[in-house]
Amino acid sequence: MKHLLFISTLLFNLFSFAQSEEHVGTYKLDLGSESHFEKTTLTLNSDGTFLFYFYDYREHGVPKERTKYGKGTWTSKGKLIQFSVNEAHIDDAHVLNFNNSKARFDTKSPRDKSDRVIPTSIRFYKSDIFWMVGRTMVKE
Repeated sequence: MKHLLFISTLLFNLFSFAQSEEHVGTYKLDLGSESHFEKTTLTLNSDGTFLFYFYDYREHGVPKERTKYGKGTWTSKGKLIQFSVNEAHIDDAHVLNFNNSKARFDTKSPRDKSDRVIPTSIRFYKSDIFWMVGRTMVKE
């Protein structure tokens, strides 16, 4: 009985903390010029949830300003991060569906003793949100 309790506790701890604390934080990407710019923010929380914010301004656009939000859960396995969304995460404000979205976490290796600066970042390599693929967001 003690062995069963130990194994159950171990499995619970493994699955509860599947997210790496190394990945937790706020990532940003700002693009554009005065007449057209985008601001993007992704926050990965330690409880396995995420919040996404996108703001777009186009001087000659219709409409000129667009704001989009997304939320859901994330898990990591090594350097790979996978996002998922269920029906409860989608509402009038949070319209972006990050299901099938995957990103790679990049940081400077602890073995790299050079002076070069490699920012900690997340790069989306797969997503059903077509404009997310290829975006690299840098950790604050």
